[in-house]
Amino acid sequence: MKLNELSDKAGSSRNRKRVGRGPGSGTGKTAGRGMKGQKSRSGVSLKGFEGGQMPLYQRMPKRGFRNPGRKSFGLVNLGILQKFIDAGKIDPESPVTEKELVESGAARSAPDGVRVLGKGELRAKINLVVAGASKPAIAAVEALGGTIETRKAN
Repeated sequence: MKLNELSDKAGSSRNRKRVGRGPGSGTGKTAGRGMKGQKSRSGVSLKGFEGGQMPLYQRMPKRGFRNPGRKSFGLVNLGILQKFIDAGKIDPESPVTEKELVESGAARSAPDGVRVLGKGELRAKINLVVAGASKPAIAAVEALGGTIETRKAN
């Protein structure tokens, strides 16, 4: 078999129907849309229309709120930080920035930075420079003699 001998299996594809191409085609004149009326015209939008009755999607109660100004932070817990320090992926001696947290895999990158949370136990003294931190996280880091520098308000 050669490439130029390849072809589709017989009956596997069908030519598209060309409507509105004369009376001999069987779909001339009205092009299979019937006579007159809204559905025969172009630009019809009847989805969800219930004949003048209030549609179901409008009868349902509205719930919730989507805040367009919501901030998105990558989260990292103190327990995860300690695990990465023990594994040697984070050096506690030098200041740890958001970039280092993301590169080590401790936190996911987010448009508004990384936020430190207080879950887990931290045993190493560490200096963090992050977008934000919870009060328990700040207290735990400062209890060990470290610092958390936040560049944005919590």
